[in-house]
Amino acid sequence: MNFTDKMNEVVFKAETLIEALPYIQKFKDKIVVVKYGGSAMLDPELKMNVIKDCALLKFVGMHPVIVHGGGKEISKWVGLLGHEPKFVEGLRVTDPETMEVAEMVLSKVNKSLVTMLEQIGVKAAGISGKDGGMLTCEKKYANGQDIGFVGNVTKVKTDIINTLINNDYIPVIAPIGMDVSGNSYNINADDAACAVASALKAEKLAFLTDIEGVYKDKNDPSSLLSVLTLTEAENLIGDGYVGGGMIPKLKNCIESVKSGVSRVHIIDGRSPHCLLLEFFTDKGIGTAIIKDEAVYN
Repeated sequence: MNFTDKMNEVVFKAETLIEALPYIQKFKDKIVVVKYGGSAMLDPELKMNVIKDCALLKFVGMHPVIVHGGGKEISKWVGLLGHEPKFVEGLRVTDPETMEVAEMVLSKVNKSLVTMLEQIGVKAAGISGKDGGMLTCEKKYANGQDIGFVGNVTKVKTDIINTLINNDYIPVIAPIGMDVSGNSYNINADDAACAVASALKAEKLAFLTDIEGVYKDKNDPSSLLSVLTLTEAENLIGDGYVGGGMIPKLKNCIESVKSGVSRVHIIDGRSPHCLLLEFFTDKGIGTAIIKDEAVYN
């Protein structure tokens, strides 16, 4: 690389930092919830990129809160026990033995993420929705069908999350909750992230997924939508433009914005440093869902 090329590279990096500056100023001291799941949890390099992104958010003055999944890991361990994982309407059928496996696996995933953050130099604390009575649940049904210990969040206590944030920790939350009788429930990580973000009135909620965002036409990659208002998002569902697993995810986004989250982002977690690109660049890389009256900038 010659001198001119080196200078161009340095100038490009400087321009990137300058582009990020207004966003860093705008979101300083704001809470951002990151729902971490999908392929970004399985690939070691992508995993480290996400952890580094969350660490950087913390270092520039934001307050990240991580809510993680672990579905593929749970399925692996259920299979090792000789059982076939079962799903209804995308929800895991969770009998008492599967519930025990889920809690064990999610605890393992939780502590591995905490370890990675601590090794970077960020204070992190791993908790589940059972700690401090954070997530109270009731049984969730799939089209009226009993699918076992799958929880629907009915109440969120934010005390323990706020205590960790106020003491300079990144909370890392496993989506396990309890009902009023003390029974444990496995909660869909998307549902848990939405409940937590809504209760915290977070500035941002980011879903890391295995797709680039929301498409106007799911068969046309060029139809990616960078910004959706609530009305536009609801119309996409009503008019049949989105289907499959995107419907519950988009509904969660809509409910989160209605509940007080300023912006919800659907981001491709397979893209290196996807959080930084979405939060700190002018164009972003995913889809942002905002209130109808909001001005996106």
